[in-house]
Amino acid sequence: MIINHPLLGRRDSQEFVYLGDAALMHRPDGMAADALSKFVDFAYLRDNPAGEHRELWYHEQGDRSWLVVTRNTVTHAITKVELARDVAKAEGRSK
Repeated sequence: MIINHPLLGRRDSQEFVYLGDAALMHRPDGMAADALSKFVDFAYLRDNPAGEHRELWYHEQGDRSWLVVTRNTVTHAITKVELARDVAKAEGRSK
């Protein structure tokens, strides 16, 4: 599978490490009253969709950037690749 890195161009997926659902970028508030139940859901509950899905990939054998890859889990076709920091900024989650 080829991942079209936004900065480095086309790269083989073997250069990357797959982390999982991009929803992992949205960590719960550890100071909230229901923090324990939120963290249990965050750590253990995952969707397993068939079709288009946003995933986190880490470019371990390259520039060490985090990417959000939109990929069809059935066909493995990649429709979008974004830097995770840009996604976080766009969603108002960066500090």
